[in-house]
Amino acid sequence: MDKPKVLITDDDDDVRSQMRWALGTDYEVLLAEDRASTLDVLKRERVDVVTLDLGLPPSPGDTREGFLALGEMLRFDPLLKVVVITGQGDKANALNAIAQGAYDFFSKPVDIDVLKVILGRALYLSRLERENRDLQQSWRFDSFEGMVGTSPRMQTVFEAIRKVASTDAPVLVVGESGTGKELAARAIHRLGARKGGPFIPINCGAIPENLLESELFGHEKGAFTGADIQRQGRIEAAQGGTLFLDEIGELSLALQVKLMRFLQERQIERVGGRKTIQVDVRVICATNADLCKAMVEGRFREDLYYRIGVVVISMPPLRERDGDIPLLAKTLLQRLTSEQKRALTFNGKAMGAMEIHPWRGNVREMENRLLRAVIMAEGNQITPADLELEGPFQPDQTMGLAQAREGVERQWVERSMARNRGNLTRCAEELKISRPTLYELIDKLGISRK
Repeated sequence: MDKPKVLITDDDDDVRSQMRWALGTDYEVLLAEDRASTLDVLKRERVDVVTLDLGLPPSPGDTREGFLALGEMLRFDPLLKVVVITGQGDKANALNAIAQGAYDFFSKPVDIDVLKVILGRALYLSRLERENRDLQQSWRFDSFEGMVGTSPRMQTVFEAIRKVASTDAPVLVVGESGTGKELAARAIHRLGARKGGPFIPINCGAIPENLLESELFGHEKGAFTGADIQRQGRIEAAQGGTLFLDEIGELSLALQVKLMRFLQERQIERVGGRKTIQVDVRVICATNADLCKAMVEGRFREDLYYRIGVVVISMPPLRERDGDIPLLAKTLLQRLTSEQKRALTFNGKAMGAMEIHPWRGNVREMENRLLRAVIMAEGNQITPADLELEGPFQPDQTMGLAQAREGVERQWVERSMARNRGNLTRCAEELKISRPTLYELIDKLGISRK
């Protein structure tokens, strides 16, 4: 087996020679004398650990160049373990280096036995992290069309997508905001016979009603004020591919009639035009609204519902995806840290806080909180504060029994309400108390019933 590689960065030739001699039995020792040569070595070699003297030329009398080198190394390879060398009594610089991502430090004069222990620990951790990253990357490539999840609910979704992708049947994807409805639609497109054609999305709720008809069907020159040119609509643009109508429940009744006619006849007329245009597209719709309720209230046409919902795929909220929160959080963190070129992990309290958070914004909320944490985290671990999440309640010896009990009761009730989306009947059943008792508890703790 090849020896692990350690890079010694020091401007003192005697120190470099001493380190090469002392470590040569266990390591392949690489040498650099300044910031530029350090980066050159890292670009050529797969280095596991670096020892870095902060006093480097052209200003060996201070630590500026050393800290610049530390930052560049970790941006180049966030998993690199850098052990900083400091002078005796120079604890402030050592702690500053740790805060900026260094793995550890040791003081001059170098005690080789202590150094070997530090390097051994750093090497072990480096290999664990790289193996974990490689496994996650390998797993990600085997993931289902970019969607992460091992929970039974998500496996049901994946199986439904596989089945429906091989057909041309209209699909309605339902679920709360942020659950990945568009990801599901794109997966259906990529796995189907139309994958070589375009995927054209349009959010029906994001475009003013007076412009949406033109956006969908296109318009002829002079059709209305401001229509200076002929314009193709999204339906035409999806020719040979897939049209994704997000928030379909926001369509006006008049546009629902026109969309229904298109779905029946597979032809359209542009606004202000008389020419009939044949269009061959697959239609996938999505909504976070209750269309059955909308039909009862007369806001959504029943015939259109059954036309677009030949197959209905329900995307589960994150709080109902058993076991997926840690997996999804780690996968998202890996991507975000790679993009931001930072080496970060979760501390135990952060993961605990994420597992009890209700995630009303689902995966989108998690991604936004993680991006903020990656940008704002001070150290090399993400805390609940970085995520703007409160950790689980922890009673301590300074509390009285009543205060500790109230804290535990609040945590259990709020968790149950989040899991059951505010359904107090199900909360009472889950907590094994009567509904009147639950109401009294909620009022006593000052918890909102919404």
